Amino acid sequence: MKMPIIQENKPFKNREDVKAEIRNCDLFGGICQYACFIFAAVGVVGDILNVTVGLEPMSWFLLAIVAGLNAIIGHAHAIAAKHLLGIEDEKTEQK
Repeated sequence: MKMPIIQENKPFKNREDVKAEIRNCDLFGGICQYACFIFAAVGVVGDILNVTVGLEPMSWFLLAIVAGLNAIIGHAHAIAAKHLLGIEDEKTEQK
């Protein structure tokens, strides 16, 4: 007897594995978010003081954009996993 496709191709072993993946994605998104703020601040300070702090100010702004996009990807993955796998509903039912 062949199992349905959904059960054959489970990307995670159990709910704890899903929760660990969500925590990792949130951590990655948070780190990238703070890196975005730091890169933008360094770019602004370098531009105001008219000095090169390792890189040109425009390069710091580009790094901030890349870090911000990476933060969006990490947070979007965590949100999608919570929504599709019903992790949030589990928390509200336990209260």
